[in-house]
Amino acid sequence: MDIRLMYSSARSTWYQFLTTGLLVVFAGTPLTRVDAQQLVPFGDVPATGNFSEAEIATRGRQPDRPLTYTPWRKVCFKATQEAGSKMVCRTTMNGKWDTGQIAIRVDLIERDGDPVARLQIFMPPGSFLQPGIKLTVDQGSPVQIPYVICLTNGCVAGSVATASLIHDLESGQMLVLETVNSNVVGVTNSLPLKEFAEVHQGAPAQIFEQRLEGDWEH
Repeated sequence: MDIRLMYSSARSTWYQFLTTGLLVVFAGTPLTRVDAQQLVPFGDVPATGNFSEAEIATRGRQPDRPLTYTPWRKVCFKATQEAGSKMVCRTTMNGKWDTGQIAIRVDLIERDGDPVARLQIFMPPGSFLQPGIKLTVDQGSPVQIPYVICLTNGCVAGSVATASLIHDLESGQMLVLETVNSNVVGVTNSLPLKEFAEVHQGAPAQIFEQRLEGDWEH
């Protein structure tokens, strides 16, 4: 087999992982897929696929642990050696604990020419997966975001980002994410949206390009 073809294929696979955002935070960690019919409970919740409302109801709320949030940032990716390749952009923010560890990350991922965007939320390990994440912008109606994949150091929830949701993010002041931890206790994180619209609609802070030979350039 042509060694250049093998190299191109490997680099293309690397690019696909990077643009989804999974490799950036969770590189090199084992994956555990969360199937909708094979629920993965934590804590003292019975290991059964038939949860009652009482079993998944939260048992109080945990005091908010302070997070330091980065500004919203837009980065884009493109494989230059592939004819007709589309730009993939990610508008992102993360929150860190005082230890410096990333506790939460929100990505709005969009591809040029695609009518549908995707919202991905990265959460630390120890979440109860069944309830998913309840997302609310200001005083609007909540949206449930299901967990779709888990790794050894965190889980990812994801869903289609409708035009209505993107509009709410651009016009809102606060993005509230409600999760449930391993003790079935509710945890709330509030992310500021003040700069989201300007960043999302503006030019990317960085564009990463991939060539057949050489490293990533920007």
